[in-house]
Amino acid sequence: MTISTAPSGDDLAFVKGHGTQNDFVILTDPAAELDLADDLVAALCDRQRGVGADGLLRVARAGALVAAGVLPELPAGVTPDDWFMDYRNADGSIAEMCGNGVRVFAHYVRATGLAERDEFTVGSRAGARPVIVHAFDHVDADVSVQIGPARLGVETTARIGDDLYVGTAVDVGNPHLACVVPGLDVAGLVAVDFAQGVTFDAEVFPDGTNVELLTVPEPTEAGLHAHMRVFERGVGETRSCGTGLVAAAASGLAHLHHQTGEMTIDVPGGRVQVRILDDDAWLRGPSRLVADGRLRAGWAR
Repeated sequence: MTISTAPSGDDLAFVKGHGTQNDFVILTDPAAELDLADDLVAALCDRQRGVGADGLLRVARAGALVAAGVLPELPAGVTPDDWFMDYRNADGSIAEMCGNGVRVFAHYVRATGLAERDEFTVGSRAGARPVIVHAFDHVDADVSVQIGPARLGVETTARIGDDLYVGTAVDVGNPHLACVVPGLDVAGLVAVDFAQGVTFDAEVFPDGTNVELLTVPEPTEAGLHAHMRVFERGVGETRSCGTGLVAAAASGLAHLHHQTGEMTIDVPGGRVQVRILDDDAWLRGPSRLVADGRLRAGWAR
């Protein structure tokens, strides 16, 4: 792939990719020269007036982002030469982490040769995230990312329309309200109408939160299995959320009185595997790079 950038946002090359249909616009900007204003990102991610995506991934050197004032300092474990995932939600707001985004980011930098090894560190605002690219080509990859600990917090509720869901606050580097719903089957999960709006306790989540609904995990020959849907802050419902999958798995295991374990979770966009450890978590799943494109000069007007 041939990549070039323009600080104005015009005549700008991009790549479109997704991880279990959680989709992203990818911009390569090693020296952090682009001005990613909120309205520019929102226009680019808009599915009618832009390319369309759940979020934007800027590929930049961590040290360059600090020098440009995008980051106040290097997050924990991140070095100046690390490739940094500068992640923006579809509304232009900044998010600390995105588990599906890290997998797509790792696939992209490996497939383009920006990363020369299959195991390396991706920088994020939540800190360093080690990744393993198990297999890749210019379209598909199988990637694991070390998410870090999933810290369970207080019990609280989310309201969706007229229905109240009890869940657990979970910190996975970004905030989640993971609701394991007894009696909820796949048909019932599909019938939940997120368009009615999602509300939660703003005192528990002053910066907003992602909300996950998870069926009670069931044992299978391959291990525990569950289904999930997610409503992401700054985006709305998405077909997958990597950190949300980790949060939901941790909450699902706790519901079964387990502190650690592995779980396969189906989301509308596909299937992933989550491994919860005593003080860590891993997420493994697919990535697909769909297209290369170039924004025409003046498109944002």
